[in-house]
Amino acid sequence: MSSVYELSIALNLSEDLSEHEEAELRWHLGLGPGPEVLRIVPRFPVVVEDDHDGLVVEDHPAPLLGRHDAAVHVGGALVAALVRPQEPWNGPWALTVRQEIHPDDFDLLGELLAWLATKADDRHHSSTGTVRLGWTRFYESDRFERLELKDGEVAWP
Repeated sequence: MSSVYELSIALNLSEDLSEHEEAELRWHLGLGPGPEVLRIVPRFPVVVEDDHDGLVVEDHPAPLLGRHDAAVHVGGALVAALVRPQEPWNGPWALTVRQEIHPDDFDLLGELLAWLATKADDRHHSSTGTVRLGWTRFYESDRFERLELKDGEVAWP
């Protein structure tokens, strides 16, 4: 049994990104090499077995939204794009993502999405203080659920 979700994001950013932020975001989207130092999501802890049959935590950085191929569970294509929109669109960047994600990745992905929410254009902010980031859908469902940031935390399904 699988626990895969479809993640869809369509987000305009309200502010420009620093050179480092752009490079790190592009890396997470599978659109460029990773920076030497990760700041948006700084750690990628993975428990592995050491040479003495003990468990240790190692850091294994990996792009969180970087697949660009056919979806295995949700159908269609997995994509990620970061572009500078032409006038009259607001904001210096437009982000579109469609990925398959697993609940094991919610914590790390939540860090990236919380950071993105701080950059989101005003149209993504509701009067209740939530930031609308996109949608999720359990792979067997035909119903999409809103993906929002509430009180600094991503409200996962």
